[in-house]
Amino acid sequence: MGKSVYEMVTERIIEQLENGVIPWEKPWTGLKSGAFNRISKKSYSLLNQMLLKHDGEYATFKQWQDLGGHVRKGEKSEIVVFWKIQPVEEKREDGSKEIKQIPLLRYFNVFHISQIDGVDPLPTTGLKEIEPIEKAESILHSYWDREHITVENIAGNKAYYSPACDLIHLPLFEQFKSANEYYSTAFHESVHSTMKESRCNREEERKGKLVAFGSDEYSKEELVAEIGSANLLNIIGIETPKSFRNSSAYIQNWLSVLKNDVKFVVSASSKAEKAVKYILNEA
Repeated sequence: MGKSVYEMVTERIIEQLENGVIPWEKPWTGLKSGAFNRISKKSYSLLNQMLLKHDGEYATFKQWQDLGGHVRKGEKSEIVVFWKIQPVEEKREDGSKEIKQIPLLRYFNVFHISQIDGVDPLPTTGLKEIEPIEKAESILHSYWDREHITVENIAGNKAYYSPACDLIHLPLFEQFKSANEYYSTAFHESVHSTMKESRCNREEERKGKLVAFGSDEYSKEELVAEIGSANLLNIIGIETPKSFRNSSAYIQNWLSVLKNDVKFVVSASSKAEKAVKYILNEA
């Protein structure tokens, strides 16, 4: 029996982690520096940005053919995944039938433009550079004000979100080695704050469970916050600092978690994307 799409996705993420690459710290900002489909010109989803090896143009074998190009001999494809809604007929207890719409994870094989002969790359669009710090402040304060979240900056070494108090606690700005690290932490805790039922409702999954450090529930929520924070940093053009964590221990932790749950990355990245859109008021 062949591998499931979940297994293929998880293997790709594990491969990157084993090579010392933290895939959710990769920039993915559309045509500026992320991966996008050559035909639709649309950026790929967060999960696909993590799966793909390169920035820039991707397309299927047939799409490149239709453009007059061809894939060079020996080149290997990559995958992009998508949800397909499949109608499934189920019997009710009374014998009647109902049609349920079941989302199934599917994939396409795609090739990067560097693997193609006969097609020129699209001209780069001269996107306007933004002031990342001001933009970060604007995103954070717009979200905090809109949602009436209490935020406190207090000297110390703790950063956390309290669901009971709807409060984000952060150290003082000047305690951080760089502005990037402050915003990385502030975005991380802000993504956690979207767990509330009135926002993105991830609290339901945690009810009645002991969410201990290192548990699956803890790790899944942490990965949602990590991917969401990295995406927000890259949306506003701040390079994610690689030295922020003890990368070796951090990577080993994720490797052990991912090897135990092949649906983990797909679920977390989907929730992170929803959280980011909520913070940006695009939900």
